[in-house]
Amino acid sequence: MQYWLMKSEPDAWSWEQQVKKGEAGEIWSGVRNYTARNHMREMKLGDRVFFYHSNIGLEIVGVCEVCELSKPDPTTDDARWDCVTIRALAPMPKPVTLKAAKENPKLAEMSLVSSFRLSVQPVTAAEWKEVCRMGGMDPKTLKAV
Repeated sequence: MQYWLMKSEPDAWSWEQQVKKGEAGEIWSGVRNYTARNHMREMKLGDRVFFYHSNIGLEIVGVCEVCELSKPDPTTDDARWDCVTIRALAPMPKPVTLKAAKENPKLAEMSLVSSFRLSVQPVTAAEWKEVCRMGGMDPKTLKAV
């Protein structure tokens, strides 16, 4: 299993909207960056994803999973762009802010801290565990601890 972080502006697509999509999930469309697209192409079914509110909030608010593999993005006729489908699994008991991530030396190399602009980012297993700990979540059960 791999780990990722995906960013959304909550006034465009929020955690609450993602949750309302239920088991079917929602396509993660509109990505127009080659590196972010390539990350989506690497995703496997069941990979875990931090859902991050950018611009407003600046915090990791939940955990999702990849439920459909990369496919052409239906929001464009340009064949270069892909999307995946993700579904919400659990809210982060205590959202993890960008400020808190930047202050944690264990996360100094995390893409969220070092390459803030990318909308789809890889997360290492160690970073995943640390963010879950900070957010009060058991990374194995996705339950509050």
